[in-house]
Amino acid sequence: MGKKVFVDLTHPFSADTPRWPYFDKPLIDNTHTMAKGGVLTQRISCTMHTGTHCDAPRHVMEVGFDGKRARYTHEMPVDAYTGKAICLEIKVDRWGLILPRHLEDACQRAKIEPAELTDMVVCLNTGMHRKFDDSKEYYHYSCGTGVEAGKWFVKHKVKCVAMDMQALDHPLHTAMGNNGATRMNLLGASGRPITEEFIEQFGEEAYAEFDKETYIKIHGQEAYDAKFGDLEAIGCWGTWEPCHKQLLGHGIVGVENLGGNLDMVSGKRFRFFCFPLRWYLGDGSMARCAAEVDEDDINDVPERTYSYGGCI
Repeated sequence: MGKKVFVDLTHPFSADTPRWPYFDKPLIDNTHTMAKGGVLTQRISCTMHTGTHCDAPRHVMEVGFDGKRARYTHEMPVDAYTGKAICLEIKVDRWGLILPRHLEDACQRAKIEPAELTDMVVCLNTGMHRKFDDSKEYYHYSCGTGVEAGKWFVKHKVKCVAMDMQALDHPLHTAMGNNGATRMNLLGASGRPITEEFIEQFGEEAYAEFDKETYIKIHGQEAYDAKFGDLEAIGCWGTWEPCHKQLLGHGIVGVENLGGNLDMVSGKRFRFFCFPLRWYLGDGSMARCAAEVDEDDINDVPERTYSYGGCI
């Protein structure tokens, strides 16, 4: 065995960091400069869910499945996002919904049984981290998880799920589609709403997974209740970020926009480190994520470079 080394799994942060479609642009200014005061002191103003970051249960939940108030960031254990980990390489098509069969296939290729995932951090490498940019391709057309994947993680009692995508849910399960009080139903590359583009490409039945009214129209109320009823029972809109809510509502925390040199540990086991700010009443936090892994076990891939915002 070789020595243990750290692999950075974090996207670089700057004022030009790609951000979720309706988030504010990070503002970076300085209080002191070297030329004027002999020191450099900077300040930052931005949404904490920018770039690589953690979600706390309170971000999307008022109450959890246990009937208790959802916890804030400061109420989570210090190691809530840290522990034994594995990176599963997910094979799914563009804009695809990640299902249990995709997760189980990834487990098989990583030589781990789903039953072994108990209390582990599960990192997902879908390839989306390589597309991290201010683009429709990264945000609108990302693959993503939904209610079935969320229930799969709960079933296997994972500790934390860290994804290399824009959110813990497929984009059409979010306000980018037709869900949530802030729903935008954003325009796609064709100039039409992404919901219309999806239906045209995959059909209305496939789209029903992301839309409560459409699901009930096609499959009926009983089928909807069977799939989403546990969320509705605790006051949640079933098709609005259901993977978020299955995870966080059961105390399983999440990390979004995982990146950096994720390909170096794809398919590998390692120790995952991620610490949010100890923010009182916080709903999440930007964080630095890293893998501690045996240097002999690192995949032979090039060091990640970034080009967004003029960075090289």
